[in-house]
Amino acid sequence: MKAFYSDHFVLPLPERHRFPMQKYRLVRESALAAIPDIEFNEAPFTSDGVLALAHHPAYIQRVSAGELSPAQQKAIGFPWSPQMVERSRRSAGATIEACRAALLHGVAANLAGGTHHAYADRGEGFCVFNDGAIAARLMQAERRVQRVAIVDLDVHQGNGTASILAHDDSVFTLSVHGQNNYPFEKECSDLDVALADGTGDAEYLRALREALATMFCRFSPQLIIYLAGADPHEGDRLGRLKLTMAGLAARDRLVLEQARERGIPVAVAMAGGYGKNIQDTVAVHVQTIGIASSYADCIAAASRA
Repeated sequence: MKAFYSDHFVLPLPERHRFPMQKYRLVRESALAAIPDIEFNEAPFTSDGVLALAHHPAYIQRVSAGELSPAQQKAIGFPWSPQMVERSRRSAGATIEACRAALLHGVAANLAGGTHHAYADRGEGFCVFNDGAIAARLMQAERRVQRVAIVDLDVHQGNGTASILAHDDSVFTLSVHGQNNYPFEKECSDLDVALADGTGDAEYLRALREALATMFCRFSPQLIIYLAGADPHEGDRLGRLKLTMAGLAARDRLVLEQARERGIPVAVAMAGGYGKNIQDTVAVHVQTIGIASSYADCIAAASRA
């Protein structure tokens, strides 16, 4: 399985900043040690023209030039720097390449990404450019697919994704998230499933199974972009849900098994994870990558059948 990384494009953050920037390097190093047959590739740079498939050109220009207002920069949650711009472009590039690779090889991964809070004209919640919406639109522009599903299982609703794709019937947005969690004003995805604080494995998996069944009744994707957030984990300081490692493994297998049954390639992005112990977050992400890798060949075969 191919995996694309951008962890060496590090943006400077103030001391004690709450964003766990180091998790991306730790995930790559742990996956390299633990999972055989993964090919690691540096994420490419994403051009203005490709970003503009999902973002307003004026917003792209302001981000690139460091011309966002203090309030706009505060909403993103990072101080502006050239490294912030570079990393954001590379993270989008990684999801693009993961989509291309998945369409050839069944499954591929971005070892970052899932920046689903970015709107067409602004960033929020540590998200500058919306990699899922950009990649979906580019796969269509390149005529690789016509219909894409974004299955967002980060604990926070994919509000930016829902907004960007609100009137696009060719991309289905599914978000399973915490009802009382950020963002506190939700957008309307094609299908939203809001879960109560404290939701555990059995209830979560039941809700996800029903949501996937509904999605496939309403929509027939040719590609799934899967945001496999680590933040539903019981040890996450921002998550509010109570999924165990076993429950998260079952979540990943459920998504990938549904894709295998239908022969649909899957591009995986890591999305959020804010564990009280960062090693818990790393373990969740590495578990996802390992499970995804185990499905690559069978999904590739099914998609060719």
